[in-house]
Amino acid sequence: MKSETNENLCQLELNVLYEIAEIMAASRGEIVLSLEKCLSVLKKNLDLDNCVIYKLEEDILQIFASINFNKHQKVISEYRLGEGATGLAAKSMEPVVIENVHNDILFLNKSGNRSSDTISYIAVPMIVENEVLGVLAANLTKSTKIGFEDTVRILSIVSSLFAQSIYSFLVVENEKERLTDLKKYYKMEWDSKVHNFGDIIGESKKMKDVFKVIERIAPSDVTVLVRGETGTGKELVAAAIHKRSKRADEPFIKLNCAAITDTLLESELFGHEKGAFTDAKETRKGRFELADKGTLFLDEIGDISASAQVKLLRVLQEREFERVGGSKTIKVNVRLVAATNRNLEKMVKDGDFREDLYYRLNVIPIDLPPLRKRGDDIKLLVNFFLERAMRNHKKAVSITDEAMEKLMRYPWYGNVREMENTIERIVLMGDENGISATDMLLLLPALKNENLVDEYNAIPMENKTLDELECEAVTKALKQCDNNQSKAAKMLGITVRQIGYKVKKYGL
Repeated sequence: MKSETNENLCQLELNVLYEIAEIMAASRGEIVLSLEKCLSVLKKNLDLDNCVIYKLEEDILQIFASINFNKHQKVISEYRLGEGATGLAAKSMEPVVIENVHNDILFLNKSGNRSSDTISYIAVPMIVENEVLGVLAANLTKSTKIGFEDTVRILSIVSSLFAQSIYSFLVVENEKERLTDLKKYYKMEWDSKVHNFGDIIGESKKMKDVFKVIERIAPSDVTVLVRGETGTGKELVAAAIHKRSKRADEPFIKLNCAAITDTLLESELFGHEKGAFTDAKETRKGRFELADKGTLFLDEIGDISASAQVKLLRVLQEREFERVGGSKTIKVNVRLVAATNRNLEKMVKDGDFREDLYYRLNVIPIDLPPLRKRGDDIKLLVNFFLERAMRNHKKAVSITDEAMEKLMRYPWYGNVREMENTIERIVLMGDENGISATDMLLLLPALKNENLVDEYNAIPMENKTLDELECEAVTKALKQCDNNQSKAAKMLGITVRQIGYKVKKYGL
């Protein structure tokens, strides 16, 4: 090796560092190209050969940037953590020096890319915040201008610059990917949203009690379980909690667990790796990853399978999971709001729902009252939906006091969702001169049979579970519609799929 005077050596090192700093400052996001230019500076100024940067990815070191490596050599030059000098440098977090590459078994040279002039090999770990990001390595040849100690020193300085640049690049790229994923998710949500009403409306005592709970618990990260019949506004409550939390500027991600088959639910929750199953043509993030730092709303939580319950419990306990078909552990920071219209206590007793998961979810319960128990809130909601429907359809329709009384007496077993659909129908089909009580009977077929309404109102609600009430409502609707599930679903303000599920659930 040629020796330099101390003064010349210092000047040489300064020149190298200055050139590298200039290149990195002008990189403009072209990280690999910039790093390869920097490696060329090391080769040109110090006569180091085969300069290469390995990036650590799931315990495997892969070439991220290099000079003098062809495409095939880049593919085969992979090292496991601890394998050879390169893997050892990453595992030990210390530089590894091979003085003589010809008789040291630690020098594996997987690429076969070694000239006859090669004498030594140095691998230096790239570390950011006490975490190994990769390894910077180079061959020393007969013409290399500095010795081992000087080479280790300058490569250690340069590796720190490279590590910070790569780390910053990855942070930006991950954020871009996150924003792209969120954009796709929100577009999907928007495209699939047929109805979209605003904030929660209500002045009844029961709803004011709900508002108080939301205001009190929203700023914390506590898990919330929202309970109530179908269509009572559980998703709106979850959104209200998110908007009033410290996570308001982060994602609000939703998933209806009942709308997805058991086989796909875990993929939706935790994501999947490419090739994990037949249709997994690319790696996809699940809802937990999309909701990182934000809030995840899981509707119909009582419908998830036993295996999904186990994985969900682990996420709540450990804040980590693996994608379907993957082995990498992913950590997330997610606030969970779950919702159900089922009797979870009975499901726990019957062995259909894990008791430990139930207690993890039921930290703060919020019980939403059905619309029929909200008094004058019915009139408020009717007017709200009426104004919006008239604006959307550019049509003026008024409801007489007698017709409003009919709406006030109607049992609303589909709750707010049924009301929204009903008012839409009233505006589309109603007379602009005013909706009378008679017109209301035509627009709401269930009201034709006054005895049916009386029978609904006579049900002793206080002594029945939500499942029992729901079963009775579905049974009566099917009877009224001659067992036509499509018509019964419209009457209840739910989808055909939902009523089909309930028919199966209650054995009707």
